[in-house]
Amino acid sequence: MKDKCLIRKDDKVKVIAGKDKGKIGKVIKVIRKKNRVLVENINMVKRHSKPTAQNKQGGIIEGEAPVQWSNVMVICNKCMTPVRIKMHSLEDGRKIRVCRKCDEAIDK
Repeated sequence: MKDKCLIRKDDKVKVIAGKDKGKIGKVIKVIRKKNRVLVENINMVKRHSKPTAQNKQGGIIEGEAPVQWSNVMVICNKCMTPVRIKMHSLEDGRKIRVCRKCDEAIDK
């Protein structure tokens, strides 16, 4: 059973749980099948890699690992705080994401 995720690519999010609690970053990728998001400079891990055609040297590579999306909250542009999101219908039938605190649209 997949949860409903209101977090999208390029959203600014704050980590609310885990080893990087309190850090802010931009969402690079949303992995819906695993309920995870990849956030820039959050949950950095080191991986050992063998030399390949792309990476002749090999060695230790540092990169981001996915985080459970329940551990991040979207930051509202107006409030500048982590907020919950609700969906709001417009007159023309489109749905937009809205901040629950200030009712400001989060979509670009």
